[in-house]
Amino acid sequence: FIVRGLLQVPVEGSIILFLTGAALHLFATTSMGIFLATLARNMPQFGMLMVLFLLPLQMLSGSNTPRESMPDLVQNIMLLAPTTHFVELSQAILFRSAGLGVVWKQFLVLLLIGSVLFSISLARFRKAINHMA
Repeated sequence: FIVRGLLQVPVEGSIILFLTGAALHLFATTSMGIFLATLARNMPQFGMLMVLFLLPLQMLSGSNTPRESMPDLVQNIMLLAPTTHFVELSQAILFRSAGLGVVWKQFLVLLLIGSVLFSISLARFRKAINHMA
């Protein structure tokens, strides 16, 4: 609404497809946050973990600098990060008007990353609750 309506910036791709990708990205990053919260013993420790994870994820995702200019090892490691896949699908949808046939792999990877992290987090949380009881 802001970009198209107020700022009058043309957006080429499907907004619904982009919002679906954004929802999957939120699921994956929230699952990562829950996982980090199960590792931390208190809020200050959780805050430090978030800084240590979020800053590199954002800087190396391809949103600030192209992934192609990074060393191969960093490129391969960043394939485990949900932000990398969200940047790829966002650029494809919003700039090149890509459809689901082009970005389905990024959607699937975001769903997989989120599901794995959520499952691990749930198991760790249940274990912690059982230890308390």
